[in-house]
Amino acid sequence: MAREALRAFVAMVVLTVLFGFGYPMVVTGVSQVIFPGKADGSLIKRDGKVVGSALIGQQFYENVIGANGKVEMSKGSPVTQPDPKYFQTRPSGTDPADNAEYTEFADYGPNSTVTLAALQGNITTYLCMNSSVPYTTCDSKGFSASDTLYDPHITKASQIPVDGVDTSASGIDPDISVANAKIQAYRVAAVRHLSLATVDRFVAKYTTARSLGFLGEPGVDVLELNLALDAIGNGGR
Repeated sequence: MAREALRAFVAMVVLTVLFGFGYPMVVTGVSQVIFPGKADGSLIKRDGKVVGSALIGQQFYENVIGANGKVEMSKGSPVTQPDPKYFQTRPSGTDPADNAEYTEFADYGPNSTVTLAALQGNITTYLCMNSSVPYTTCDSKGFSASDTLYDPHITKASQIPVDGVDTSASGIDPDISVANAKIQAYRVAAVRHLSLATVDRFVAKYTTARSLGFLGEPGVDVLELNLALDAIGNGGR
């Protein structure tokens, strides 16, 4: 019995060293040589600083400035709102938004009041972002079709692409649909004082094709697109 216990112990040590240390080190080493960027998380850098990941969505928000000219605060944190000069990613299903530490999706049914409330809130946000009235004013009073619109074709929920109001399965999707980007291009062009044709060219440049030519749908890389627009500044043609 002692001999069998010794064999089991030796097997445990050998397998632990082999698969607990050796295998991970080999896989890590090979991946660092063959595709180091992907192995490190597909990080995107500008001027040597990490600004995000190609795999994880992020919020492009700005602080809300109150009537006193100061940043509004709530429970010790700044109040934020979507920054109109940036393309916005699809709604996130994680808490906080686009939390890379874990991904999740809601298990509420399609008839759930929680699902309905979330979708209605996202619809209001999307329509308000298409309105040139102050976002906080629009969000509080609700969207009105009489408001001045960036894209005049978008006036009701049925005209909004699904990814504009619903979360992805992971909750951290970094891309948006081409249809979603085309709508937002009107706002971004107006706020940045760019021609719509210029912004549309950038959208096309940062649109990725279907995987293997037939899987999924084309998607627009929001982070890379926003970074490219920042690089040319306002008023570029």
